[in-house]
This record gives sequence, structure tokens and C-alpha cells, in this order.
Amino acid sequence: MKFDRKDRTNEELLAIHEALVTPRLIEEKMLILLRQGKISKWFSGIGQEAISVGAALALEKEEYILPMHRNLGVFTTRGIPFQRLFSQFQGKLSGFTKGRDRSFHFGTQDYNIVGMISHLGPQLGIADGIALSHLLKKEEKVSLVFSGDGGTSEGDFHEAVNVASVWKLPVVFVIENNGYGLSTPSREQFNFDSFVVKGPAYGMEAYSVEGNSILEVLNELEPLIEDIRKNPRPIIFEAKTFRMRGHEEASGTKYVPKELMEKWAKKDPVKAFESYLIKEKVCSNNEIAEIRKSIQKEIADAVKEAFAEETITADTNAELADVYFPYEQKVIAPKGKESEKRLVDAISDGLRQSLEKHDELVVMGQDIADYGGVFKITEGFMERFGKDRIRNTPLCEAAIVGTGLGLSIAGMKAVVEMQFADFVTEGFNQIVNNLAKIHYRWGQKADVVVRMPTGAGVGAGPFHSQSTEAWFFHTPGLKIVYPSNPHDAKGLLAAAIEDPNPYLYFEHKALYRSLSGNVPNEYYTTEVGKAVINRSGSDMTIITYGMGVHWANQVADEMDASIEIIDLRTLLPWDKETVRSAAEKTGRVVVLHEDCMTGGIGGEIAAWISEHCFESLDAPVMREASLDTPVPFTTDLERNFLANSRLKDTVQKMLDY
Repeated sequence: MKFDRKDRTNEELLAIHEALVTPRLIEEKMLILLRQGKISKWFSGIGQEAISVGAALALEKEEYILPMHRNLGVFTTRGIPFQRLFSQFQGKLSGFTKGRDRSFHFGTQDYNIVGMISHLGPQLGIADGIALSHLLKKEEKVSLVFSGDGGTSEGDFHEAVNVASVWKLPVVFVIENNGYGLSTPSREQFNFDSFVVKGPAYGMEAYSVEGNSILEVLNELEPLIEDIRKNPRPIIFEAKTFRMRGHEEASGTKYVPKELMEKWAKKDPVKAFESYLIKEKVCSNNEIAEIRKSIQKEIADAVKEAFAEETITADTNAELADVYFPYEQKVIAPKGKESEKRLVDAISDGLRQSLEKHDELVVMGQDIADYGGVFKITEGFMERFGKDRIRNTPLCEAAIVGTGLGLSIAGMKAVVEMQFADFVTEGFNQIVNNLAKIHYRWGQKADVVVRMPTGAGVGAGPFHSQSTEAWFFHTPGLKIVYPSNPHDAKGLLAAAIEDPNPYLYFEHKALYRSLSGNVPNEYYTTEVGKAVINRSGSDMTIITYGMGVHWANQVADEMDASIEIIDLRTLLPWDKETVRSAAEKTGRVVVLHEDCMTGGIGGEIAAWISEHCFESLDAPVMREASLDTPVPFTTDLERNFLANSRLKDTVQKMLDY
């Protein structure tokens, strides 16, 4: 391997060496602890240290770096105390995740590191968001994100790189091309020799370096990063290297040809650099041995301290409290004059006033800028707030949700519009595994609202009509609101945007222009987590939300009975006390929703009522919902599918019980 010191002093070369050898010595200690049974698992980066260390050295401390599970050198080069690292690996309290996640699945704002999740690719979209924040704040900074060569096969890679190129984001995509994705060799992952071919396809620059030479990594990366700070744009930076250990230690390396291991062993980044330093007379063998000895003592002391720390004792209250970022809503009461507004106008009003209130808020979605969105929610917004804040996106739902999270990590707010709620499947992983879990894992807020035009009744068929709220109802860490009227639509959207936790905001398409109501003209918020009595009654209760509120009222108008209707408004967390009071008041409960019956939210609510209100009930809790089929297209089939076609019979059955 070639080493070119350029104008680096001996002292600078020795500092680079110390940064390079540190993760190797920690790894050697970890492998000993693994053999002793004192740790459970380890993902080794031995042989790849020059990339992690080089990337961390090339960045400024305040620039974000997004590593993977073989990038120990990022954490050590950023100066994280060894004791905290070992406590993290051991699941101790002074680690970064309070024992809730392992190894490098953590981030820290103190060191500007954003940790990975096991799905690998979602990191890339987050880096886009952080880079976008630099553009919007006019900061001369870059974000840098790692991917293995195997991870580039994921759709997240394509989406993130494409968005970065279209938006000219200052982000460096470092691809560690180490020959294998677990046991699958590169030839079975992609059909090219180098990732430089990816650059022109995305309209961006791409570079390839000898990843085992720390000086080559630095010599190539440092000037590129400096230039990107001045002339923002993304680049692909391939570092060719080799994984000398198994994917994780238990998997071994039997699938790797012996001659290949021998070839790369000769290119060991630590040994090669040390040989270079000795040859250049920067230091001697004895001095290198002393440097290693000093670091090893520091490691041993940190291990001892971490192992001496008490094991975490489970505290249920603490676990539940950390699911969400701490936030106490201060409801802003409506005041001033009201105007009659359609649901679509109330949502637009709430979004516009939120943009006026929060300068750091960015709205992203397909066709939302010049065109104003397919439902015209954001019509005129681009002229009012500019293209920086009202951003048309490529068809990259996963990358855009990740971008929203990146903006949040950088201290901003994001609203992401799904053109239809059905399309959220493309961003599902980012929502349930990144947005929902990030605070519980390492205390990071996810200040993102995902708007979801939802529902049937408009003849749109199986892919534009689904009720998807139950997909997310099961996921701790999310909040879900679903207004049934214009007044709540405006107030709940403003409240969701104020809250630094991740929201799914459902808005029924069929009600956009068919439903109007009086809405305060000024900014206000509606209480999240609080249901309302939409209609008071004494004979029975219908518990519902969204379109179900209107179906329930229609049936109540037709029946010779006093029917109470509870509008949940918030689905997660849902208002158990209002539900309890209504069930105890009438003793008869029907739970109604537009979603399919099986696995719907109604099943959970019905079960809770049966468990907690049994002695007050005069009849079994009943449910009414849409059929367990996809949403059909034609009018008669759709009418038959929807829950309201059977609701009156169910209500009568409850009254007759």
C-alpha cells in the first residue's frame, strides 16, 4: 500500500496512529471477553479501521456522522470515554441506551453521532435530512453516512442517494466495500467492480480509494469535504477493504477462500501504517509498543469500571415514561371570530398557521409545491413560504420520512405528506423502526408529522382507499390522531406539529369537500389524547372516530333510541376514561370503525371495555367494521364493503339484547 504524508508533521502522523490503533486494541479486548463469555455478541471491524478513523478525522467535531456496526473507530475518534462504550456494550446504565439496545445501535448529540438500526439502509435518509438542515440554515457543514456494500442493495440506498442528488445536499455516502454481505460475496450482490459507476447514474461524483490506507482515505476525503462545505453537493466515496472476521463472531469465516484472507492480511491497515511510520523514522518499534501499552491500560481500567457498575434493574414506570419524548401539551384555546370551512380548508389553515408559527418547520411531499398537492392542501404555500420550506419530493417515501427525522435531529420540524395513506407502506420501516423507537433507544426526539389522506367511499379501489391506522396502532412510540370534523382537524394538526414526538395524522378524503363547520380563524390547538362526547344518550354508546362519527349520527337519527356517540379523535394514546364513563353510563357499547374487522383498533377497545367495565355492562360489547377484504372499486361492492351498510342492524341487535 502507498502512504503519502503530504505536509503532515511527525506529531500529526503519531496522532493519526493513536486514533487508528485504539479501535484495534479495543476489539482485541472484546474478543477476549467474548471467549470468556463476558459479552454476548460482537461485530468486528478488524481490517477496516482506516475508513472509520479517516472519516471521523476528516470531519469537524460538530458535523454529524452516521456509522454502522463496524465503525468503532468513529466512536473512539470522536472521543467517547472508553468506560461509557464498555457500559453500552454491557447494557449498563451509564451507556447510551439504558440497556435497551446493544453495541453501536445508539446515537449521542454530545458527540454528533447518529447510531444505526439493524435494517442498515434507513441511516442514509437521515443523513439527507441533516444535510438539508445545513442548507436551510446556510451552514458550511456536511453530514457523512456509512453503508456496507451489501446495504447498497436496499431501496433505501437508491432513495437517499437520489434525493441527495436532486436537492444537491452536502452529504458524503461512504461505502465500505469489504467483499461480503454476511456470507454473500459481492458478485452475488451487484454486477460491477466499483461503486464509482453509481455516481454518473445519479448525476453525482463518485470516488474509490484504498480503504486500508489511512493516509489515502484522509488525502482524498479531506479536500472533498472542504470543497463540499463551500459548494454543497453529495458524493459517493467507496473505500475498498476486507472484513477479516465473521459478520459477527459466531458466524466465522469458513466461506472465505484461504488465499483471499492471506492477501488482505498483508494489507492490515494498522500494521501497514506502523511499518510506514518506522520506515519514515517517525517513531520506533519500542515507541509504538509504549503507545499500545498506554492505550491497553486505559482500556483495561475502563473495562474494570464498566463491569463493576451495577446491573440495570427493570423499572416499569421508567420504561413506559421513556417511550415518548417528555412533553406536556399546553392547549391554546380557540378565540376570536369563526368562519365556515370545509375539512380540506381547515387542514390547510392549520398547516399554514403552523408554518407561520414555527420558522424551523419544513413540509415535504410529492407535488405539494407548485401544484399544491393532489388535494390542494398546500396550494399557494410555495409562494408564501418558498421552495426551501415547501419541498416537492421524488417518489421516495422512505428517504423523505428519514429526511424528516434528520431534520428533527438537527433541531428542526418536519411534516411529511403521503399522497395517499396507502403509499405509507413505502416508508413503513422508517416510521415503525426509526421514528417510533428512537427516543426509547437513546433519548432523541422525532419531531415529525406524517399526514395521511385516508379512507374509502370515493370509488378509488384497493390502493387508494385503505384504512391503515391499525398498522401503526400496535407500535409504541407513535401518536395517532384522526379528526372527524373541521374544528378538530385544524386544532389537532397544530397540536401534532407542536409536539416533538412522531405523529400519524389521518384525514378522510371523502370528507375533504363534503363536510363543513365553524372553525376559529386564529391559531389554536386541540387536546391530544382526549375523546369527546359527540352526541349524548342513555340507551347505548357507539365508540368510533373519523367517518364512523358521521355514520353513527346518521343511524342515531333514524333510530327510536337515545344513543351516545364518543368520538375518540386520538387513537394512540386513546382516552380510556371517557370510554369507561360512556360504557358505565349506558351499559351497552358498539365499537365502530371503517377499517376491516379483524385486527382493527375496535378489537383492542372492545377487549379493554370487557375487561374493565364488565360489571356495568348489560350486553356483550359488539363491533361493526368493514369486510375482511381489500377495498373494492365499483359503487355497489364498495357500499357492501363499508361498515355503515351493517351498522343499523348491529345497533338494533344491541338495543334488543
